[in-house]
Amino acid sequence: MYTFLRLVAAILICLPGIGSAAYPDHPITMIVAFSPGGGTDVVARALVPYLEKHIGGNAKIVIVNRPGAGGDIGFAAIAAAPPDGYTIGFINSPSFLAIPLERQTKYTWQSFELLGNVVDDPASFAVHADSSIKDLKELAAFAKANPGALSIGTPGVGAPGHLAATMFGKLAGVTVNHIPFKGAGEVRAPLAGKQIVLAAISIGESFQAQKGGVPLRILAQLSAARTTLAPDLPTAKEQGFPLILSSLRGVAAPKGMPADIRERLAKALERAVADPEFQAKSLQYYAPLRYLSPAQFEATLREDDAQIRQLWKETPWTDK
Repeated sequence: MYTFLRLVAAILICLPGIGSAAYPDHPITMIVAFSPGGGTDVVARALVPYLEKHIGGNAKIVIVNRPGAGGDIGFAAIAAAPPDGYTIGFINSPSFLAIPLERQTKYTWQSFELLGNVVDDPASFAVHADSSIKDLKELAAFAKANPGALSIGTPGVGAPGHLAATMFGKLAGVTVNHIPFKGAGEVRAPLAGKQIVLAAISIGESFQAQKGGVPLRILAQLSAARTTLAPDLPTAKEQGFPLILSSLRGVAAPKGMPADIRERLAKALERAVADPEFQAKSLQYYAPLRYLSPAQFEATLREDDAQIRQLWKETPWTDK
C-alpha cells in the first residue's frame, strides 16, 4: 500500500500544476511521536509559526501527535507517508536509533530525508522535592538498600533517559525498575504523585515540569559540561558517574521527496531556527537550540548510531 501511495505521489508531482510549482497548496502535517506537553511537542508548537513564515506561500502546518512505543509509532508514520512534502515530523535521537536494534521496525535512520536538527537537550535525573535523595551517590545508596525499589519513569524505550537509567544501574551495580511512558509529559504526574522514585527526562523538560508546578528536585544533568540552562547544577560526571546522554530533536520527511521541495523545507527550517523571535521563545520553553544542517545532522546521526550499536552490544536493554 505504501509503495502504491509513493508511486501515486510521484506521478502527481510530475503533472502540470501539481507538486513543486504549486507547493504548498494544502496543509502540511507535522508528526510528533510523543504525547502533548513533552519537550518535543512544546518545541514543535513553538516552531510551527516561524516554519510556516519561512516556507512562504501561505503555508499551514498542522501538528499531529502519534505517541506510543517509545516514539516508534510516530517515526514509522513519518517514514511511511507519501514523499510529497506534505508530511514532515520530528525524529528524536537516540530513540529512533535504538528502537530498530531491539525489535523489527519499518524504518531505519536512513529512511528519512533529513531537514535539519533543532534542539540538543541533555538528559537529567530528578526526584520529588520531598525526597531525601540529594545527589547520585545517595540515589545509588537508596537502590542498594532497597533492591528493586528504584522505579525510573522515562519518555519511552530507547529514550536518553532509558539508556541513562540502564547505564546508571550498571555503573552503580544496582537494579533499576524501568517504567516507560508515551512522552516526558506523562512522566510528570507519577513523579508528583510519588508513584515513581526518579524521572529520567531532559533538562529542559525538568525545568518545564517545575514551571508547571511539579515539585521536583533535579539531581544531575547528563551533559559533558554544565549547560547555560543550569550553570549551577552538577553533571553526572562531576558526581562520579560518567553519563553523557542527550536528545537531538530534528525535523525529517519521508525518503524520496522532490529535491526542490526538500531544499525549500530545509532552508525554511534553518531560517526559522535562526529567527530571533523563535530563539526568544525557545528560552522561555527551556529548549537548548543546536541547529545542524542536513549534512551535519546526517554525520552526527551516523556517529551516534555506531555508539548506540556498541552500547547495545555491551549492555542490551529491554522494554522492562
